[in-house]
Amino acid sequence: MTVKQQSFFQSVIRIAIPVALQSMLQSSFSMIDQVMVGQLGSTSIAAVGIAGKFAFLYSVVIGAVTAIAGIMISQYIGQKDQKAADRSLCINLMAAGGVALAFTLLSLLVPGQIMGFYSEDAYAVRLAASYLRLIAGTYLPIGMASTLSVMLRCSDRAKAPLYAAIASALTNTGLNYILIFGKFGAPALGVRGAAMASLASQWVNVLIVGLFFQKLLSKRQGRFLPSVKMSGRERRQYLVMLLPVVVNEFLWGLGQNIFTAIYSHMGTQEVAAVALISPVESLLIGALSGFAQAAGILIGKRLGEGEYNKAYDESRKLMWYGFVGSVALSILLLLLKGYYVRIYNVEDYVLQTAEWLLVAFAILAPFKVQNMILGGGIIRSGGKTKYIMWIDMMGTWLIGIPLGFLCARLLKLPVAWVYFLIGLEEIVRWIVSVWLFRSRKWVMKL
Repeated sequence: MTVKQQSFFQSVIRIAIPVALQSMLQSSFSMIDQVMVGQLGSTSIAAVGIAGKFAFLYSVVIGAVTAIAGIMISQYIGQKDQKAADRSLCINLMAAGGVALAFTLLSLLVPGQIMGFYSEDAYAVRLAASYLRLIAGTYLPIGMASTLSVMLRCSDRAKAPLYAAIASALTNTGLNYILIFGKFGAPALGVRGAAMASLASQWVNVLIVGLFFQKLLSKRQGRFLPSVKMSGRERRQYLVMLLPVVVNEFLWGLGQNIFTAIYSHMGTQEVAAVALISPVESLLIGALSGFAQAAGILIGKRLGEGEYNKAYDESRKLMWYGFVGSVALSILLLLLKGYYVRIYNVEDYVLQTAEWLLVAFAILAPFKVQNMILGGGIIRSGGKTKYIMWIDMMGTWLIGIPLGFLCARLLKLPVAWVYFLIGLEEIVRWIVSVWLFRSRKWVMKL
């Protein structure tokens, strides 16, 4: 490896490792909830799982806002325009707040109706609705912390959000143990206790991220002036980038929720098995999400500097890093899957089904990671967000959802086969994304 290659690899690692560790810690929230709630039985696991899917829909829309924030801030920093970068932060903080408010109101006002979409089990729906009302309070801190974290990473302070995530994960774990099982004199709240622990931990996270952001501002030369004022051209450019990503992430997230509804209507044990593997999915994808974040920031800065050939060459390296990492983790998952599922106190059928689901996920994971790096980082870094919108919509709505209904409702296949066949849409998306990457149509400066 040459000195130049080592320098790029080190730049990737400085961003990717803290982001990966932070994503894994965030994923640990759901895993810790699932493991502890898993001691309460399959219905409780299913309730937390389906409530988490609506929260996931919120997270993907917030992910759209933070993706645009990353594109704008990284490119403006590459252009040495700190004022525009600061303005981009303010605009996207405001957008994140609006999204958080909308999802909070829905979760507080109609939680039963929302959860009824996912399951026909009345008891599971009641449990899930109770959980959803409480975790509605996490939406605002998640949106604020995610957006501020983008500015910290683009300012070469990728470790700061990680430290906040560590404190948040410790808070979540401790409160889960106390509130779910009623330790140290606290009442045993079960599923509600898990929700209350998540709520407290997310507020801890945003407070610590806010302190690091304040520290960043204090070390800067010059002041931070909050502003959301844009020219007509800038406003159009922002909307042209934002709207496809929001529509894309919302419809993609809605598609994932439809998948959950398909599994749920196959039976409570089936949805419990899918919910049981969900934390592992998040953990593995989170472990490699740093490459997508690194791609968005580093390639965005290269494009902002006008270094188009370097941007393309470094993108290829990032894709290779992600492929090697995903294959290694898939092999590890196949070796450890049996140990993981036996943590849970559920029926043998659920455990066996979960093992087969993990096998399917391990096969599909390398394609998922490549799509994340290409679609979530590299291609979007040039501002061409509509390309990824069409690719994702084709995969989810023209391939994944029709396959899901065909396999589950008409062919009556086992849930593991339904899960795997739905996942074939990842391979189609990867083929189209690679073609688009090689065309270089995404290579441009804002």
